[in-house]
Amino acid sequence: MSILIAGVGSIGRRHLRNLRHLGMRDLLLLRSGRSTSRDEEVSDLPVETEVRKALLHHPTAVIVANPTALHLDIAIPAADAGCHLLIEKPVSHTLERVSELLRIVREKSLKVLVGYQFRFHPALRQIKQWLAEQAIGTVSSVHAHWGEYLPGWHPGEDYRQGYSARSDLGGGVVLTLSHPFDYLRWLLGEIHAVSAVTRRLSDLELDVEDVAEITLHFASGMIGTVHLDYVQRPPGHWLQITGHGGTIYWEAANGKASCYRASDGQWTHHALPPGFERNTMFLDEMQHFLACLEGEVAAGANLEDGVRALEIAVAAKRSASEGRVVEV
Repeated sequence: MSILIAGVGSIGRRHLRNLRHLGMRDLLLLRSGRSTSRDEEVSDLPVETEVRKALLHHPTAVIVANPTALHLDIAIPAADAGCHLLIEKPVSHTLERVSELLRIVREKSLKVLVGYQFRFHPALRQIKQWLAEQAIGTVSSVHAHWGEYLPGWHPGEDYRQGYSARSDLGGGVVLTLSHPFDYLRWLLGEIHAVSAVTRRLSDLELDVEDVAEITLHFASGMIGTVHLDYVQRPPGHWLQITGHGGTIYWEAANGKASCYRASDGQWTHHALPPGFERNTMFLDEMQHFLACLEGEVAAGANLEDGVRALEIAVAAKRSASEGRVVEV
């Protein structure tokens, strides 16, 4: 098995470190040469600068970790060459050419995992179990909040040059922080319409939206809201699910999930396992991807899931632009 990593920014290097930790040695890089990260970590690996030449190495799989707007420039030719894919989220910045990728993947029966690593968070997995057990009864509403100061993401780098800050690379909070669109679907079911307000309100010198308030209309009739921003200090990421029979709450800072059952007036708390850290999700995600390649499991967040999350994000941006509810 050989793996090509396309893009060696922060997430590409994280995947590289995790692959090495898992014993993978047959690795190849595709890079533009424009990364601001240090080269020592990748200096011992073969490098190509053109996707066509990189695919002549016949990698088993390709990890698509370049800027969002350039994902399909890698994913489509890689899929056409018969490579399995791990595509960083979101799948792209628009829906253009997504149908082409879907067609190739289906025709060639390729395995695709989209990088929504929160599906591997043990607390969210516990929440999914509570919901399956009807621990809080019928869910009526959900709120996800994620605010994080963009210049603090990668200290030492000019945040204005990163893809998250640039419209030409597919940045902005709606696309870059699209994780809640995926994990809310995974936990609570399909979303059929979206309404949103987005603004550029900070002094961060961005050409993308840095705050968004999004309402999700679930097929079940439930209402969801999502807050996203690039300005909050200290950062905050939490989830609250309200049901007729109780409440579920999760906070990323301490990782703990809590469930209140009105039937007995008691809270149940689920703490993180010993040794858990943020990279544990990514490491578990990579183990899952390798197991997919071996045919041991089906992809958790597959291409269809990734496309659905992208459709929700695109609908939110369209709703904000047109001032109306947009069906997904």
